[in-house]
Amino acid sequence: MSQVLTGTTAAQEEKSHTPLVEAMLRLHKNRTAMAGLVIVGIFVFLALFGPLIAPHDPLEQSLYNKLKPPVWDARGSMSFFLGTDDFGRDLLSRLIHGARISMLVGVVSVSISLFFGTIAGAVAGFYRGWVDVIIMRVMDILLAFPSILLAIVIVAFLGPSLENAMIAIGIVSIPRYARIVRGSVLEEYSKDYVQAARALGASDFRLIFQHILPNCLAPLIVQTTLGFASAILEAAALSFLGLGAQPPTPEWGAMLAGGRALILRAWWVVTFPGITILLAVLGFNLLGDGLRDALDPRLRD
Repeated sequence: MSQVLTGTTAAQEEKSHTPLVEAMLRLHKNRTAMAGLVIVGIFVFLALFGPLIAPHDPLEQSLYNKLKPPVWDARGSMSFFLGTDDFGRDLLSRLIHGARISMLVGVVSVSISLFFGTIAGAVAGFYRGWVDVIIMRVMDILLAFPSILLAIVIVAFLGPSLENAMIAIGIVSIPRYARIVRGSVLEEYSKDYVQAARALGASDFRLIFQHILPNCLAPLIVQTTLGFASAILEAAALSFLGLGAQPPTPEWGAMLAGGRALILRAWWVVTFPGITILLAVLGFNLLGDGLRDALDPRLRD
């Protein structure tokens, strides 16, 4: 009898939680999501405290230490834990500083796409009609091009640099957010609370930004997390092609491009930047999938 009462009490307590708390509890139970959160946390930590952690200056060159493999030195200490590149620069230090650049790329590009995509999707879904047709046809045109190809065109027009790469990545990602927000706004528009607010004289601006968009945050949070992964990968691709960060900037894609000619005689120069990109993208994808499962009301017990 006591076990039944205990189970009933636990169920009642779980149901009494707010939707946000319930989502966090479901996220905590998702092992893959927590693994992604740990990976993302590590990269955020490196981005914030990279200069304090890195054992060497990422731009310091030393021809004496050129292409040193990641092995113990004669003194028994790991002076170059992951080896050095063809200019004698410490790979570990460059990877740590590269985390700051990759996180910056994610923040800037996702902010651009989130801001403009949210506005475009909200306006299209709220006003519908010819406004919806024009906005969504523009989004369809952008989606018709492969994202990396469109980013290359934009960077080629603006000029190769890390700043222009972030702008290009943000532009090509706008349609993803616009379509998500439009669908959510169309779903929320017909609900009673929106009609009640309209009957009370709420303006269109207030209806969109105070009543409708706050109820569209769940899919936006998921897409934002996944957008970080896409931004990091696309920035690395642009830098690999010479259109993003320029040497000697310690960016992961640029490090891959600089070491591709050494892959047969210095495998560590390209292996460790590639693994770092893989882990960063994997972490954000795992976290995004976990957030999607946690925030989806259809998966609630």
